[in-house]
Amino acid sequence: MTGLLEPGSPRAAGVADDQALLAAMLRVEVAWARALVVAGLATAESAAAVAAAAEVLRPDPVSLAAETEAAGNPVAPLVALLRDGVGSAHAGAVHRGLTSQDVLDTALVLLARDGLMRVATDLRTTGDALAELARAHRDTVTVGRTLTQYAVPTTFGLKAAHWLAGVDEAGRSIGAVRDQLPVQYGGAAGTRALMTHLAPAADHSAVLAAFAGDLGLEPAPLPWHTRRATITRIGDALVSATDALGVLAADVLLLGRPEVGEVHEGASVGRGGSSTMPHKQNPVLSVLVRAAALQAPLLGAQLHLAAATSHDERPGGAWHSEWPALARLLELAVTAASQAAELASGLEVDIDAMAGRAESAAAALLAERGSGDPDPRSYLGQAGTLVDEALRHWTDGAPHG
Repeated sequence: MTGLLEPGSPRAAGVADDQALLAAMLRVEVAWARALVVAGLATAESAAAVAAAAEVLRPDPVSLAAETEAAGNPVAPLVALLRDGVGSAHAGAVHRGLTSQDVLDTALVLLARDGLMRVATDLRTTGDALAELARAHRDTVTVGRTLTQYAVPTTFGLKAAHWLAGVDEAGRSIGAVRDQLPVQYGGAAGTRALMTHLAPAADHSAVLAAFAGDLGLEPAPLPWHTRRATITRIGDALVSATDALGVLAADVLLLGRPEVGEVHEGASVGRGGSSTMPHKQNPVLSVLVRAAALQAPLLGAQLHLAAATSHDERPGGAWHSEWPALARLLELAVTAASQAAELASGLEVDIDAMAGRAESAAAALLAERGSGDPDPRSYLGQAGTLVDEALRHWTDGAPHG
């Protein structure tokens, strides 16, 4: 696939493609070789040889694909290549005591961490732009709509504040998940039997800590081969992010209709043109962010389905079904977050259109209250205070980017 049916995919380059996965798996193998030194099962020289071989190894994903099918996963053929690169003198420091799931799960966690960091950074940019909109339009009166119909007056600042709050919540969820990602280490059936047999006197907690510390991950006390909360938490955080960005995109699409015209995407040369209608300026960023938001929940559901159908000590099929779902979800969220940051930063607000519509619809907007001041600005409730609260929470909260 070249990404022609995934507009914006270059924004997620290197997040979860084959080359990124291979590099992550090699990082795991190198970290494990160093952990074997702590266990007394490898020398520092052997660990260095593994690291040197991994540094120059350039596996071709295409040629590796057939062997991946034969093994059922890409770890086995990659380990064979790495052992060949290390040579017989140091081959014992490669993969000894691990199983394929240990390597692939940990590699996917590494990819997820990097993807989550990219999403968090763009959510911070998006939130900062939305905070500026909320602040600037704290008291800009606009029509409130419920179930697509006029409701009561509100402010555009409050609408932006709700977008901001959604982004804020998503960013905090992503930060919480990103900071607690564990390595996977269980061996063939989750008992760590080979390591225990080979190094019974070793401090196995120190070995695990060394493995995790080398990768900047947490040392999971228990293997999680069939307990997939690590993966579903990652998925849930990513889906929450696309949910929040989807609300922003949907509102911009609705408010940007020509007959409404209250907001507009910022113009960009070459973006939004029509193949046949020269007058059109399509809101492409909003369209693509919304498309991501419509796809992400099903990918998250696939991760939960796999988690719910894991079995035995290591699952067959359910585990394998996670890989493409998680990779696609990472790419979607990274792409959408990048697009949303650009969307929010360039969003144009037509306060005259908002004011004119609120004034012309004043009778409907004030019907709940009954008689009184006919100015929509006289019936805004706590809108300004709510904007201030959203801004305070964004400003005072711990950064998650």
